[in-house]
Amino acid sequence: MNRNALYLIIAVLAVITVGLGIYVYQEETTQGVEIKIGEDGISVQEN
Repeated sequence: MNRNALYLIIAVLAVITVGLGIYVYQEETTQGVEIKIGEDGISVQEN
């Protein structure tokens, strides 16, 4: 295997690792709004 192919594999693995890290971070820090409608009226909570 020549050196350029090895560099390419390392770069691809680095990009995958960074992309996966960004995806996991966004999933963990995603905030949303919860709306409940019940007998006591409407309740809105931010998660």
